[in-house]
Order: sequence, then C-alpha cells, then structure tokens
Amino acid sequence: MKSNLLVAAGLGAIVLAGGIAAQQVQAHHAFQAEFDGDSPVLLKGKVTTVEWVNPHTWVHLTVADAGKAPQDWMVEGGTPNTLLRMGLDRNMLRPGTDIIVRGYQAKDKRCLESPVTHTATCKANGRDITFLDGKKVFMGSSGTGAPKDGSDPTDK
Repeated sequence: MKSNLLVAAGLGAIVLAGGIAAQQVQAHHAFQAEFDGDSPVLLKGKVTTVEWVNPHTWVHLTVADAGKAPQDWMVEGGTPNTLLRMGLDRNMLRPGTDIIVRGYQAKDKRCLESPVTHTATCKANGRDITFLDGKKVFMGSSGTGAPKDGSDPTDK
C-alpha cells in the first residue's frame, strides 16, 4: 500500500512538473508565431517607457509622423541580458529619448487599446535601434526565426 502511494505521488509530481514546463515553453515564442517578416517597419519617435523583463524587453515609443496623429508602439527586443551584451542599457533609453527602430510589424496589424493608457498601441519586433548621434545597436533575439537581414551580428 505504501509503495503504491509513493508511486502515485511520484507520478503526480512528474505530471505537474511536465505541465509547468509546457506552460513555460508556450510562453516563449518564435518570431514567426507573432511577427510578419514581410512587413518591415521604420519607427521614428520618443521613448515613453521600457520594460526590462524576461523573456523579452519591451520599448514603448510614440511615433509622430508629419500630418498624422501620434501613434504608440511597443517594440519587442531580446532579453535584458542580451541587450546589455549588445551595449544597450537603461540609461540609453530614458523617456523622451529620440530613437529610430527598424523591425517587423506583428501579424495582427490592429493597434489594440491598452487597458492602462486607453490608447491604441501597435506591436512590432525590433531588429535595431539607431540613436540621433548615429550609434546603432542590435536589439533582436538571435535564433528566433526573424529574417536574416544583416542586423544580427551572430548571423553567419
């Protein structure tokens, strides 16, 4: 009886651990799952906030094209550690900083309303950021299936 109980408890632990691992795998996605490699974007705007979180950093910016209403964008980058290794840190992306982001728009082209700001926000995956002084930093996630366009220094 005790051995059957131990076996059942052990199997339960294995099933539970497998379920947790599956949730973690589902939470991290490949580029093709969410972004469109055939829809490049070039965004020129001011940083509003940056989320330095795993598994992806999010840079929020407001793009103000001449003759158009300002548009909010959230741009996915690599992990905070990846960005730090590429030379990008918190001090470089303070709110109000002017940047140019080259990347790819989400497959879902709709700009969805944020429950926090109540403004429509568009989503993209960032390949690189260029600062007004000309400094360019790769911000993408290597090996995610994004188009090989020469931005990723690890692409061979």
